[in-house]
Amino acid sequence: MAGTRRTWPSVISGIVATLIYFGVAELIARSLDVASAPALLIGQALIPLMPTVLIKPAIAIFGAHDKLALVITIVAGGAGLGAIIGWIGARRRGLALVLLIGFGLLPAVVGFSSGAGLVATLPSLGGIAAGAAAFLVLLHLAEAPTRAGQGTAGTPSETTSSPTRPGRRAFFGLAAGLSAVGISAVAAGQSAATLARSAAGTVTKLVLPRPAASAPEIPAGAELDVPGLTPLVTETSDFYRIDTALFPPSIDAGTWMLRVHGMVENEFTISMAELLELPLQEHYVTLACVSNEVGGDLVGNAKWLGYPIRDLLARAKPHAGADMVLSGSDDGFTASTPLEVLTDDRAALLAVAMNGHALPRDHGYPARLVVPGLYGYVSATKWVTDIEVTRFAGKEAYWTTRGWSTHGPVLVASRIDVPRPGATVTPKSGDRIVTAGMAWAQHTGIEKVQVRIDNGDWTEAELSEELTADTWRQWRCEHTGLSTGTHTVSVRAIDQDGNVQTSERRPAIPGAATGLHERQFTVE
Repeated sequence: MAGTRRTWPSVISGIVATLIYFGVAELIARSLDVASAPALLIGQALIPLMPTVLIKPAIAIFGAHDKLALVITIVAGGAGLGAIIGWIGARRRGLALVLLIGFGLLPAVVGFSSGAGLVATLPSLGGIAAGAAAFLVLLHLAEAPTRAGQGTAGTPSETTSSPTRPGRRAFFGLAAGLSAVGISAVAAGQSAATLARSAAGTVTKLVLPRPAASAPEIPAGAELDVPGLTPLVTETSDFYRIDTALFPPSIDAGTWMLRVHGMVENEFTISMAELLELPLQEHYVTLACVSNEVGGDLVGNAKWLGYPIRDLLARAKPHAGADMVLSGSDDGFTASTPLEVLTDDRAALLAVAMNGHALPRDHGYPARLVVPGLYGYVSATKWVTDIEVTRFAGKEAYWTTRGWSTHGPVLVASRIDVPRPGATVTPKSGDRIVTAGMAWAQHTGIEKVQVRIDNGDWTEAELSEELTADTWRQWRCEHTGLSTGTHTVSVRAIDQDGNVQTSERRPAIPGAATGLHERQFTVE
């Protein structure tokens, strides 16, 4: 029992020291406006090493919040490591202190070795100092003897108790307070980072030109009047974000350059100033993530402004043997896109704007690729800085090395938005119940959507007017005569080429999840 009493204060001290380390470092990173907080550096180093069997469930569970979940996991793991170091400190305090400093320095080394400079080490160094101080102060408090009933001369009176450890209340009070400070600092730093990323696209001095070709006007029939139905155009703030950057790159549009090279006759680079002088085009394009589960929300539709990629490639003049474009991001991500897709008539863009404004930092500022008909992992490179014309046989991209398919064509898909899962529905006038949702088959277009209740016959749904073949469509269907109780609604889509959405269930790897979306509701 005595050993246990000596150990637990040290274990708690190690945990608290780690939380203080992460929190103080986070605040320093935010105050210096550098992306070198330890949690971010560790996370960015771990992302390329994570096996696909872990990445897929993480995206499925957390969706666009997967990076926040990773930060929380890293901080929690660090606290666990702190507990182990604290346990060691109960026996060898000097070794524990060395381990705290050593592990704390690792993110600083990672940041410095990546070329970020000495300033990138300051958050980790500040966190180490604060964490080590917290560790020593807590241990000192835990071990300092106290006496009760001191005499007037400073000597124990006859009623003085024997020396004891300080009250647990004081130790736990300080430990709890410091833990709260550390956790709050991490939360504040992450919140500040989120606000900074959200504002990055709006505070830029990038002046967008008028498009040489504007997007078509949205016809009145393109949106159905159904409460709860997803809007035709996704607000930028609601657009999903799935990428490999734990903290989006901060790129100056004034110094940004795109290199076009590889199997081409004319290699060249283009600056943002040159890009904005070209005849830019506006197009509505729906993008989808290959990790989207059946019925998921990792899909969105926006108005994009950019320069046709086929015109960039025409300037480069690809060699006859080339069949792939390997696009590279400032953060090291790569995507392999079939050359024929980027040279046909589709609205494949080197985009600089989204929904009428410069790209937000989260969505690729200052430039990204937008390609209708392909999942983002093989086409939608954000923060793009490099386009290499090459061959599939000679190059592999980030996700294809992790088991995903090489070409990534979007499959015909549909989703139920109304009613909500498990909703209780009261029939409207005429015993009428409405179901509604979205369907997409980018660059092919949706021909029809069919709906069925329970295991009944398929009924053709009403479709909204098509905006373009590259955008999703809304659908609605009315049902009458449904008995009270629980029912299941299912949906399937058929594209313009006659391809019927498959009912076969399969996971996203290697080329998108399939199956029909179903939803239960109760009629009262």
